[in-house]
Amino acid sequence: MSGSLVTVCYIAAIILFILSLGGLSNPESSRRGNLYGMIGMTIAVLASVFGPRVTSGGIVWIVGALLVGGSVGIYLARTVQMTQMPELVAFMHSLVGLAAMVVGFASYIDPGSMFDLVSSVPLTPAEKTIHHVEVYVGILIGAVTLSGSVIAFGKLSGKIGGKPLLLPGRHWLNLAGLIAVIWFGREFMATQSIQQGMTPLIIMSVIALLFGIHMVMAIGGADMPVVVSMLNSYSGWAAAATGFMLSNDLLIVTGALVGSSGAILSYIMCQAMNRNFISVIAGGFGSGGGTVVKAAGDGQPAGEVVPVSAVETAELLRDARSVIIVPGYGMAVAQAQHTVNDITRYLREKGVNVRFGIHPVAGRMPGHMNVLLAEAKVPYDIVLEMDEINADFPATDVVMVIGANDIVNPAAQDDPTSPIAGMPVLEVWKGKTSIVMKRSMASGYAGIDNPLFYKENNRMLFGDAKKMLDEVLAALKA
Repeated sequence: MSGSLVTVCYIAAIILFILSLGGLSNPESSRRGNLYGMIGMTIAVLASVFGPRVTSGGIVWIVGALLVGGSVGIYLARTVQMTQMPELVAFMHSLVGLAAMVVGFASYIDPGSMFDLVSSVPLTPAEKTIHHVEVYVGILIGAVTLSGSVIAFGKLSGKIGGKPLLLPGRHWLNLAGLIAVIWFGREFMATQSIQQGMTPLIIMSVIALLFGIHMVMAIGGADMPVVVSMLNSYSGWAAAATGFMLSNDLLIVTGALVGSSGAILSYIMCQAMNRNFISVIAGGFGSGGGTVVKAAGDGQPAGEVVPVSAVETAELLRDARSVIIVPGYGMAVAQAQHTVNDITRYLREKGVNVRFGIHPVAGRMPGHMNVLLAEAKVPYDIVLEMDEINADFPATDVVMVIGANDIVNPAAQDDPTSPIAGMPVLEVWKGKTSIVMKRSMASGYAGIDNPLFYKENNRMLFGDAKKMLDEVLAALKA
């Protein structure tokens, strides 16, 4: 394949990637967006493999790598549950960071990197300097992405606690690390040989890996959706840096698309939590959830809850004219989305106006609940964002909260001292009756109490979400 044809293929792939991002911005067009992305990636890979820069011997290795990687991808697609998607995304980000590091070291060690890839003319001193900057920055971003993503994977999978690790003088530690990275960067640029340059490069890599660990360990469990989108941005910039090192325009553009879109998503997530990006990086809040909230100062419970049975829940739903369902991570854990769809379909057939309210940070990653509901084939037109549905709660007969906690906590509006004060939440307590489904009275991911549970119009349906919803559906049909 000629260089000109490769360029045309790259332009086509870039257009398809842009169309893919546009399609993914809306649930109704997301399937089409995914298709555009897959076609674009296929074109990009084929153009790269059969382009003039790959020899016939190299194609064999590339095909072998594609077969191995494709097999792993197919296995993961078939075995990974929807509840494991957040940690899988974090794991994938770590692979991007690892790839950036490997390419960076390989590009620095390879003697051919000192020659122009097209004309085979030795690089000028200025070009060598630019190449070394690309290598240094690429490895730096890749290392932070790698270690940070590994820690995020551990937190999201429950292998590492969600409570933030706030070391004494942590900001000074970060500043010292930044100064060290800059100093070793100067030393790296001043070296005259590959052997000399490897020492500052390796030391910088270790510092960057430690920084990535420290950065994500200091972020609390309640901020993990921001972490996922932030690491998504980092992985994009790592890919762009890899493109610079390989002189691959497509990789540069694609990485920039991912990096910028991830940064925008991080901003949206922070807005949804009434937090700024710096405060999240400086040390987020959240205990990881699952903790039993302590009693009040006088030793008495924070309030009295009113339990409800599945049969009573079915009666409330049967008598309702309007219902709003608010899904959370508990629905994902119980894999109850299909039963939720069955209940929704049954109620709609009986003339009940059923809709879903989605908080931007519900679950463990952006769009987590939307993906689950789409998997269960819930109609897109009844799945509404928080801003679209919050004003409708006062006119709603029954609000069902399935496994959500912090995103429906009225303390965000009523308690200025709460860690989530000012955070936009779904105002479910304004409904005529709210039903919260939980396994127990344990706190949410932020580790704080929820006054919603003790309100007069609230009922608690305790138990596994899937089991209890099956009972509710059976009672409805009976």
